[in-house]
Amino acid sequence: MNSKNVASDRAASRRISGEETIHPVMVRLSGYMSAAAGRALPANIVRETQHHILDTLAAMVSGADLVPGQHALRFARSYGGASIATVAASEILSGPIEAAMVNGVLANADETDDNYSTGGAHPGCAIVPAALALGEKHGIDGTRFVRAVALGYDVGMRAFKLVAGGGVLSETHNIVGTFGAAAACGCVVALDTAQMRILIDYASQQAGAGIGAWRQDSEHVEKSFMFGGMGARNGVTAAMLVAAGWTGVNDVFSGPGNLFESYAPRADPEILVHGLGEDYEVTRTIIKKWSTGGPIQSPLEAIHLVRQRRPFDAEEVTQINVRVATSAADKIDDSVMPNLSMQYLVAVMLLDGSLSFKAAHDEPRMHDPEVARQRAKVKVIADESLERLLPRRVAVVEITFSDGSTFVERNDTVRGSPENPMSSEEVAAKARGLMAPVLGADKCEKLIETIFALEGVTDIRQLRPLLQRA
Repeated sequence: MNSKNVASDRAASRRISGEETIHPVMVRLSGYMSAAAGRALPANIVRETQHHILDTLAAMVSGADLVPGQHALRFARSYGGASIATVAASEILSGPIEAAMVNGVLANADETDDNYSTGGAHPGCAIVPAALALGEKHGIDGTRFVRAVALGYDVGMRAFKLVAGGGVLSETHNIVGTFGAAAACGCVVALDTAQMRILIDYASQQAGAGIGAWRQDSEHVEKSFMFGGMGARNGVTAAMLVAAGWTGVNDVFSGPGNLFESYAPRADPEILVHGLGEDYEVTRTIIKKWSTGGPIQSPLEAIHLVRQRRPFDAEEVTQINVRVATSAADKIDDSVMPNLSMQYLVAVMLLDGSLSFKAAHDEPRMHDPEVARQRAKVKVIADESLERLLPRRVAVVEITFSDGSTFVERNDTVRGSPENPMSSEEVAAKARGLMAPVLGADKCEKLIETIFALEGVTDIRQLRPLLQRA
């Protein structure tokens, strides 16, 4: 940070409210957030944000037919409430808090939603449902919706990096979801700078929840709530409370029990504001090529690349060793969830030649004898040298064949990563494959066209008939 910025921050922070001194990072962050609703985004950031909006909506729609989505829809129907906001892939309208939570669960009901390469962060499944639900309540236009979502990524991902880099929390999923959704919703309702400080306070109070026990839930329901639904609900709640006039701590970055002491005592607070307005986090977030957990993307891509050069069938393979970062290995090594099990997904890749959305979520197939035979060939190896390369998610796959030959493929640029981004056509094709079976081809095409032209949408509620099940 240059000396001019430092001086400006200190001057602005001296007497914002009576004798109270506001932390310089809070001054910059809250000011940036309050200006977001009226601040134009670069054209490439608008398009990338549209990509992530479409990808998340597709995850919501496709997730409706999975077990977590079915639970979420049953909750929405039984809860009732005001008919304000759309619940995707259904006829249900709910209040904005409930709709955001349900759609967040839908968005993470599988592993097709976007993520950050170090793990621990799935921003879209909380941010997009929250901004959509509160946006419907207020009838915002498409431009405001895009700006709100982009702000959500910027704030949520910086909060995640703050905690991941020097924090005391072992689970960070709710950090990115709650801070990202809260920021997006603050933009939706156009909170001023003082209100944004209170919003950050209420986000801070809600963000620390979440423990790793979700890994024991084989049906993915608790994971979907923790990664998507909880953060979306928290963000809408925080914004609605502040918009309704609630007061709180004016600067949760300062004083006893502040955010940094509580969540990230070893981190540099500057992480929260570094590069704001220049480095957009939506461009650093992966849109997945495969509908699986993030650590499995690179290994599957590596197998795909080997097969292109040396075509083979499953019976020719005797052993596959998959080296991944140590922090990823325990998440995907023989997981009980099909879309998180390296062994199962590689086995399907060997047998089918590719990996469909249906196969990635086929729990009964995990117990098929032929799949089990292929699974036995796959070994996951935790590699500390790959851990040190994070946030680049590198995998090394070694395939041994029955003729004694061995192919080794190292991959860290799976399609959809920031280094190898998908085109608009590829993002649309993925969304089409996820949504058309649920919404119908015509409605799916209209929704894709509308997302890529959000600047012409005068009321975000125009998306409602396009998101409802055929």
